[in-house]
Amino acid sequence: MAVNTPAVSDRHSYRETKTTTPAAAPPHVERDPQVTRLIYAYMGFATFWLLVGTFIGEYLGIKFTMPDLEQIPWLSFGRLRPVHTNAVFWGWSSLALIGLALFVVPKTSNRRLFSPRLGWLSLVMINVAVLAGTLTLMAGINNGGGEYREYIWPVQLVFASAVIIVAYNLIRTVATRRVKEIYISNWYIVAAFLWTIVVVVIGYTPFFQTNPISHSVIQGYFMHMGVGMWFTPLALGLTYYFLPRLLNKPIYSYSLGALAFWTQMLFYTLIGAHHFVFAPVPWWIQTIAVIFSVGMLITLVAGTGNFLLTMKGSFRKVFRSYTLLFILAGILAYFFWSAQGSLEALRTLNLAWHFTNFTVAHSHLTMYGFIAFLIWGGIYALLPQLTQRAPSRFLVGTHFWLALIGLGVYSIPLMIGGTMQGLSWIAGAPFIESVITMMPFWIWRAVGGSLMFISHVVFAYNVWVMRPVTQTAQATETAAAQAGVTA
Repeated sequence: MAVNTPAVSDRHSYRETKTTTPAAAPPHVERDPQVTRLIYAYMGFATFWLLVGTFIGEYLGIKFTMPDLEQIPWLSFGRLRPVHTNAVFWGWSSLALIGLALFVVPKTSNRRLFSPRLGWLSLVMINVAVLAGTLTLMAGINNGGGEYREYIWPVQLVFASAVIIVAYNLIRTVATRRVKEIYISNWYIVAAFLWTIVVVVIGYTPFFQTNPISHSVIQGYFMHMGVGMWFTPLALGLTYYFLPRLLNKPIYSYSLGALAFWTQMLFYTLIGAHHFVFAPVPWWIQTIAVIFSVGMLITLVAGTGNFLLTMKGSFRKVFRSYTLLFILAGILAYFFWSAQGSLEALRTLNLAWHFTNFTVAHSHLTMYGFIAFLIWGGIYALLPQLTQRAPSRFLVGTHFWLALIGLGVYSIPLMIGGTMQGLSWIAGAPFIESVITMMPFWIWRAVGGSLMFISHVVFAYNVWVMRPVTQTAQATETAAAQAGVTA
C-alpha cells in the first residue's frame, strides 16, 4: 500500500496537485511504538465508554416497554438518558476521533506527533471528565437540562481543557510539518478543535444567557454545533485520509473538498435555531436557521460526491472489504440523514416531527449511522497497520451487519411511529393516545438496540484482538511461525 496515497487528483490544475500531495512519510512516522500505544489507549477507552453508554441506552430502551421495571431514583430515565448521550458523545465518539486524528495529522504532516506526553495527558483528562460527569448526572447534579451540555461547568472545564491541549498538540504538529502544503484532512481536523473551543465557551459562559429566550438560542447553538462542528468535521477529515489510503488512489477533487469545507463553515454555524421553530424565539433567527439548513445541501452534495467519485471504478474492491463497507455506509448516512435534517428544518415538516420519536431516530441515524460507522472504518483500517494484528473477517462482518441491521430495526419504526405521533398531536387527540400508538414501535426500538449493543460487544473483542504486540509476544509468535515453516 503506497504511503502517499492521500493526495488529490491533478485533473483540475497543477496548483491542486501541488497544494494537497504530502511527501512520502518516513518509516518512523508510519510505525512508532510509543504513538501506537497512545492511539490504542484512546481506542481502548473509547470502546469502554461505547459499551457503558450503549448498555445504558439498551436499558432505557427496555424501560420504554416496561416503564415500571424499577423505581430507583438514580436509575430513572431522567438521570440515565443524559448519562447515555454524554458517554457516547464525549467518551466514545470524541476519544475515538481524537485517537485517529493523533495518527492522521502527523502522518499527513510527515513528522512525529509534537508531544505524545500531551496526548497521554489529554486522554487522562477526558476520561476523568466523562467519569465525573457520569457520577454527577446519576446523582442528579446537572447543568439545568441543556441537552448535550448536562455536565456541570467544572466537569466540562476539564474536558474543554483537554480539547485545548489536543488542539495545541496537533497545531504544533502541522506547523512543523515537513511538507509545504496542508492536506485537506488537517483543515477539517484543526477546524473542529478551534470551533469546539468557541462553542464550549459560548455554551457555558453565563452572560450570554440572561433570560429564557437567550438560553434557548444558546442551547440550539451549542447542541447543533457540537454535532456539526466537532464530530462532523473530525469524521470527514479522517475519511479524507482513510478512503484514498485504502483504495490506493487520490481523492477525486480538491475543489469539491474545499467547497464542502467552506460551506460547512458558513452554513452550519447558524442552523441551531431550527430546533426552536414556532418557539418564542425571534422569527428572523428561525428563518435564517431554516435557510442555512437548506444551504447545507450544497455541502452534502460536494462532500458526498467527492467521496463517491473517489470510489468510482473501485466498488468491487469496496464490496470485498468490510473496512471500506463501514466507510461507504457512513458516507451514505452522512448524505441521506443530514439531508433529512435539512428537511426537518422546514416549518411544515417541523410541525409534524419535532418533539416526537422521529427526532430520536434522526439523531441515531446521524451520530450512529454516520459518525460511528466512519470511526469503525478508520479503526479497522488503522489498528492492524500499527499493531500487526487483525480480527477475523467473520467477526468484522458480524459487527457490520449487526450494527447496520440493528440501526434499521431501531430507526425505521421510530420514524413511522414518530410521524403518527406528531399527526395525532396536530389532530388534537389526547396525549395518551400518542403514547399507546408508540408502544409497538418502542418494542422494535428495544430489539434494534439489542442488536446494536451485541455488535458493540463483538467490536470490543475485535479491538482486544488488535492490541499492540509486546516484544515477548512478538518473539513467541515469530518462533511459532518459524517452527511451523520448519515442520
